[in-house]
Amino acid sequence: MEKIKMTTPLVEMDGDEMTRILWKYIKEDLIEPFVDLKTEYYDLGMKHRDETDDQVTIDSANATLKYGVAVKCATITPNQKRVEEYGLKKMYKSPNGTIRAILDGTVFRAPISVKGIEPNVRSWKKPITLARHAYGDVYKNTEIRIEEAGKAELVFTNKDGKEIRHEVFSFEGPGVLQAQYNLDASIESFAKTCFEYALSTRQDLWFASKDTISKKYDGQFRDVFQEMYDREYKSRFEEAGITYFYTLIDDAVARVMKSEGGFIWACKNYDGDVMSDMVSSACGSLALMTSVLVSPKGVYEYEAAHGTVQRHYYKHLKGEETSTNPVATIFAWSGALRKRGEFDKLPALEEFADKLEKATLSTIESGYMTKDLVNLTTMDDIHVCNTEEFIKKIRESLEKL
Repeated sequence: MEKIKMTTPLVEMDGDEMTRILWKYIKEDLIEPFVDLKTEYYDLGMKHRDETDDQVTIDSANATLKYGVAVKCATITPNQKRVEEYGLKKMYKSPNGTIRAILDGTVFRAPISVKGIEPNVRSWKKPITLARHAYGDVYKNTEIRIEEAGKAELVFTNKDGKEIRHEVFSFEGPGVLQAQYNLDASIESFAKTCFEYALSTRQDLWFASKDTISKKYDGQFRDVFQEMYDREYKSRFEEAGITYFYTLIDDAVARVMKSEGGFIWACKNYDGDVMSDMVSSACGSLALMTSVLVSPKGVYEYEAAHGTVQRHYYKHLKGEETSTNPVATIFAWSGALRKRGEFDKLPALEEFADKLEKATLSTIESGYMTKDLVNLTTMDDIHVCNTEEFIKKIRESLEKL
């Protein structure tokens, strides 16, 4: 068959460990046989990031601003053990944090619904979409290891030299210290993106933080959301028959567990990271979740929401068989291809993305799945596949479509 043509490249961000292996399989078996794939490639593997002093991560984000659509593989955020393992020059910050700081915007994550894989929370009937702020907070923090007694202060100096100074803590011995920040402009774009997404999908919107403790920091998020809702969105929400409300994060967790789902839950950066993992795990697997960064600049970055599957990678290096679930990575590719097709007015590319997702889900629903889903499924006639076998089964389903 003639391959589907592309006119504008995707920004392709390769990654680490087992997900890098999946990346190669998916491209070779599920995309390149059908699509004349055009990408601008960036190697965000840990070794190459170290070789470029992490400049490659910045370059990939700037390329996303240029081309409008990116697809990203899972990457390592190194701790001290990883620094030693890879012989790194330093402990680099999260590549996702670096990219999100440049793109700004909101990460929307939602479980992938599959027949035969039921949520562990019995009341959930519809997917819950997590809207995660993608700027600042702990991902761009500054931290210090304190080795001795002393006084810590938080100091802001304006352009005229005037200071605001607050004592943080008087250390009587060793400890740790951390500072984080955010911007009104980013909080406003976060709120606007959430309200617009809720209207486009006709879903209720919740926003949750801990303003009872973080009265100024979290309180600013709360106030920006409420002021924007009252000023720009209240009548539009009422007309659409949907609602917005604010609640404490701990109250939201309790309410989520008793809900039917079918709404958008907006969270600050770290809260959204943790809660999206909770929702995806309760719906089956971290590998059954979509994740897309929607930037106010009009760009989209699709990724798998899980990590690099380190344990499976070590088995792979030993030549042992693995059964790694590639669904989230496949859906990152399909989401990016669909958006590229939408932007470039290429309906054939959009249709291919739909068929790729349909082939993936129908493969699972016909009983062929990776090991992580076996204990979750309600189906009786199942076939456990290793990593390559599962992708080959998807290929068979895709060829039929």
